Amino acid sequence: MRKTITKMRVRYGETDQMGVVYYGNYAQYLEQGRTEWLRELGFSYKWMEENNIQLPVTKLEINYRLPARYDDVITVITELQNIPTAKIEFYYKIFNEKNELLVTANTTLVFIDTVTQKIRRAPDYLIEKLKN
Repeated sequence: MRKTITKMRVRYGETDQMGVVYYGNYAQYLEQGRTEWLRELGFSYKWMEENNIQLPVTKLEINYRLPARYDDVITVITELQNIPTAKIEFYYKIFNEKNELLVTANTTLVFIDTVTQKIRRAPDYLIEKLKN
């Protein structure tokens, strides 16, 4: 399905004393990948929130293979798993500059109507973009 490629440099504050990325920071890299995935479709989290949609993460699974290190340029590949329903699922791969696979991951998010605070189906504008 639809995928995006996002490059970013590992910052010093994201690493431990050994210069290795702290494991909890990978969730932020995945979020950046999702943000760019949406942006490439023509949307942003901010725009969706202004249009009464929130996307909380309900599931996160990360498989660590090799560490990213301070000053590495990493590549986050974010791929949609299925056409969204009331949930949207992504699969990720993170590589370093040597093209070594560092991490694989999956996330599941649900669409929440900010007015009713209830789960709802994916908005039509998102489905239409994905079908084109």
